[in-house]
Amino acid sequence: MRPAALAVLLSGTFVQLMSVTVLQLAVPRIRHDLDAGPGAGQLALAGYTLTYACALITAARLGDRYGYRRLFVLGTAVFTASSLAAAAAPAADALVLARLAQGAGSGLVAPQILSLIQTAVPQDQRARVLGRYGATMAVASLAGPLCCGVLLHFDPFGAGWRVALALPVPVGIAALALFRTLPQGRGTGGASRVDPVGSALSLTGLALLVLPLTLGQDVGGPAWTWCSLLLSAGLLAAFAFSQRRVRHPLVHPEALSAATTRWGIGAVLLFNAGIPSFSLLLSLHLQGAVRHGPLVTALTVAPYAVGGLLGSGAAEAAARRFGVVALSASAGSLAVISLLVVPALAAPAPVLWAVLAAGGFAFGLFTASAFSLVLRQVPPHAASSVSGLLPTAQQLGGTLGVALAGMVYAAGAMGAAMVYEAVVFLLAAAATARLRWTPRDAGTPAAVRRSR
Repeated sequence: MRPAALAVLLSGTFVQLMSVTVLQLAVPRIRHDLDAGPGAGQLALAGYTLTYACALITAARLGDRYGYRRLFVLGTAVFTASSLAAAAAPAADALVLARLAQGAGSGLVAPQILSLIQTAVPQDQRARVLGRYGATMAVASLAGPLCCGVLLHFDPFGAGWRVALALPVPVGIAALALFRTLPQGRGTGGASRVDPVGSALSLTGLALLVLPLTLGQDVGGPAWTWCSLLLSAGLLAAFAFSQRRVRHPLVHPEALSAATTRWGIGAVLLFNAGIPSFSLLLSLHLQGAVRHGPLVTALTVAPYAVGGLLGSGAAEAAARRFGVVALSASAGSLAVISLLVVPALAAPAPVLWAVLAAGGFAFGLFTASAFSLVLRQVPPHAASSVSGLLPTAQQLGGTLGVALAGMVYAAGAMGAAMVYEAVVFLLAAAATARLRWTPRDAGTPAAVRRSR
C-alpha cells in the first residue's frame, strides 16, 4: 500500500475516534449555548456512538458487496458534511441530528479501513501497519478531550466547542481529494447480496442496546431501559440464529471459528468497558469534585496521553517479543493503576502525573497490539466480518463501561468507580490469557494455528 493511501486511512481513523470523545468536556457549555436540557446535551455526546456502533457490522458486509473504497468515500462524505453541520448547529435538535449522521458516516468508514489493510497490505508488512493503526486509535481516543479543553479555554472566535467539532472537516476534505490513492478491494464473495433481514435485526438490536446504556440515566425512569434491553437481547439472539441459516450471512461463518478470534473480540470488549469510562470519570471528577476548569483538567490528564503515545510506539516490538503476554500485562497493570488513582489525587501533582503516565502507557500498548494480534488469526475471506466485529466490540464495550461506571460513581464516588475499573481490567487480562498466539506464531498461517 502506498504511503499516501496509508496516510488517508490512518487520518480517517484518527478523526473518527477523536470525535467519540471530543465533546466530553463541552456538554455543560453546549447546554448553556443552545439552551438544551440534560437529555439533549447527553444525546449530543452519545448520539455519535449510537449510530457508529450500530452501523459497523452491516457496513463491513456492504464493503464486501460494493467495494471498500466506494464505501470509504461515501462514509467520509457523510462524516465530513455532518461534522460541518454539527459545528454550525443553531439549536440542540440540529446538533443531535448532525451527530447521529456523523456517527453513521464513521460506521460506514471504519470497517473499510481494516478490510483494506487486511486485503491490500502484504502479509510480511501487515503487522507493522496494524500496529500503526492501533497506535492511531490510542492517540485519537485521548486527543478529543485534550483538544476540547484547550479550545474551551481559549475560545477562539467565541466558538470553542464548535471549532472542536469542525476539526475533522479539513481532514475529510483531504481524504476525499486523495481517494484514488486507495486500492479498490472487495471481499471474495463480493457479488453476493447483503442479507436484509440480518441487517435489520443487527441494526435494530444494537440500537436498542446502545440507546438505554447511553441515555438511561438522563432521560426518564428505568422501565423503558429494561424493556429496550430485553427486546435488544431477543433481536440479537434472532440475528445470531439467522446467520446460520441464510445463504449470504452478514458475518462470515469462519469469522468466529477460531477460539483465539472469539476470545480476542471478547478481550477488546472487556478492555474498552474500562478505558473510555476511566478517562471520562477522571475528567468529570477533576471538573466537579476538584473544581478544575477545562484547560487545567486537560493539562492534568495530559501525562495519560503522553504515556499512551509512548505505549503505542512500543507496542509492535512488545507484541513481536512477548505475544499476548503483552496484552495481559497491560490490562493487569491498568487494574493496579486504577486502584492507585484515588490516593494519587490527594498526593502532590507529580505523583498523579506518574500514575496517569503509567496508565496511558499500558493503554497505548494494549490498544496498538490487540487488533493486530487478533486479525492475524483470521482467514482473508472472513477479514471484513472481523473488521466489523472488532470495532463493534470496542464501541459496545465503551458504551457499557461508561453506563456502569457512571452508576457506580454516582452511588459510591470515585473510589468505588476505580474498583469497578480494576475488576474490568482484570477480566480483560484473563480473557487475553486464553489467547493462543505466541511470538513464534508470527510466521505461521492462521489455518495451521487454528488446527492446534
